[in-house]
Amino acid sequence: MPEADQAAALRSTLRTLNEAACWVSGIAFEHDVPREYELRKHTYAKLKARGIGAQAAQHVIKKTRDAYTTLKANMRAGNLGKPGSKRRTKAETKPIAFRPEAAQPYDDRCLSWQYDQQTVSIWTMSGRLKGVRFACSPDALKTLRDHRKGESDLIERDGAFYLIAVCDVPEKPLNENPDGFLGVDLGIVNIATTSDGTRHAGRGLNRHRKRQLDLRKTLQAKGTKSAKRLLKKRARKEARYAADVNHCISKTIVTTAERTSRGVALEDLSGIRQRVRLRKDQRTSLHSWSFHQLGQYIEYKAKRAGVPLVYVDPAYTSQTCSECGHIDRKNRANQCEFACRACGVMMHADLNGSRNIAARGAAAWTAGRQSCVPEPA
Repeated sequence: MPEADQAAALRSTLRTLNEAACWVSGIAFEHDVPREYELRKHTYAKLKARGIGAQAAQHVIKKTRDAYTTLKANMRAGNLGKPGSKRRTKAETKPIAFRPEAAQPYDDRCLSWQYDQQTVSIWTMSGRLKGVRFACSPDALKTLRDHRKGESDLIERDGAFYLIAVCDVPEKPLNENPDGFLGVDLGIVNIATTSDGTRHAGRGLNRHRKRQLDLRKTLQAKGTKSAKRLLKKRARKEARYAADVNHCISKTIVTTAERTSRGVALEDLSGIRQRVRLRKDQRTSLHSWSFHQLGQYIEYKAKRAGVPLVYVDPAYTSQTCSECGHIDRKNRANQCEFACRACGVMMHADLNGSRNIAARGAAAWTAGRQSCVPEPA
């Protein structure tokens, strides 16, 4: 919560450092510098000559090198498409660019926290700013005081400044002997269905997304200054709503597993957007589907609660009968109905899928705990 003059100094600092990061990125791309130490030899002195402090210059270089490391890791994993694809070619043929308001890391030399006063002292291009106020919830303040460790990132978003602090929160001891697993089937109609029979419907979220999409289309077609102003005001509104829904669902799932001394089994849906083929009218729903975010929320909440978490192969979970194990494409009558052609059992299709996921989770956990030591002769 900086004052006007403090905000101007922070904004100028972010823009200067990100402009410098773009220049360092160009050097790294042009000379194909593979290591941070070599990149520092090419750029550190010139960054200092621009008036950037020693510690800030080090962070600019490290941020740039980390960005290229991440890019290469994504290309190796196939996240940018196959070699020769349009997206991959675009990423390979030009240097990485940093937005003017992109995050800039600060360590304890450049940023200090005063928790009792709820202020920070932060380095800027205009000198050290002291007594810059910050706001957070009482729980967040307690977490900061007890567990903050390492770097913090300064970012600007829609004219407001945020400090993203790293907190090293200790995990609870992992429950090594869970009493089974709670299977979670992810979907669009039902965001999450558990093997206990709990369904978290996606109707409200899908209706909210449809309303936001229609409103954006209307405002974009109008094109007036007031319409553009309203579009900017409503930016990320849908993302914030979806994140809140995912937080509530993940908290319910992990709390249930913790209360019943079970683990959580999730589908491994990595790369699903590249694998599936859909009609054009279905693509918006798929690409708006934040299953990865929900999985991340469940994962970190499970770690904090000491709940085991396993990812399983989702292949044929929707066609396999959870009662007798019969696999048949015709078992899935429609989106919500499952009727086994072998034993005749009928249930909700998502419930059947979640029970298959729970069984696979238990099997995967047991297999992972089996000893690999050969038996004595």
